[in-house]
Amino acid sequence: MFKVSKEFSFDMAHILDGHDGKCQNLHGHTYKLQVEVSGNLHAEGAKKGMVIDFSDVKEIVKAFILDPMDHAFIYDINSERETKIANLLVELKSKTFGIPVRTTAEEMSRFIFNRLKHEVGLPVSAIRLWETPTSFCEYRE
Repeated sequence: MFKVSKEFSFDMAHILDGHDGKCQNLHGHTYKLQVEVSGNLHAEGAKKGMVIDFSDVKEIVKAFILDPMDHAFIYDINSERETKIANLLVELKSKTFGIPVRTTAEEMSRFIFNRLKHEVGLPVSAIRLWETPTSFCEYRE
């Protein structure tokens, strides 16, 4: 079995409602996202010798992760406070993206993994999400 990875970056804003530190305030990050795909090599055809074409990974991640999340306010749809902020931003014609979990690096890693693997069908084996240049989370099933 082979593992291949493709890296991306995106910017987003969020808050952690109820957090006991400064992340309870609206702030942003430049995230680095690494998508790891595992599988056997294609035995024939245009993709012979590849697990997956890197351009296919790029197209899928762009459509399902980067396009909706880049330069958006990412919020927990279960948080009343975060939802109020998102609704105000929508009124002001700003980009938002709601997820059903708290917007920690850990929960966002799992959300991205599940969206790519279970909703899209990409054979993802790991997601690594850097919130800062020195701090990242890895999620595997």
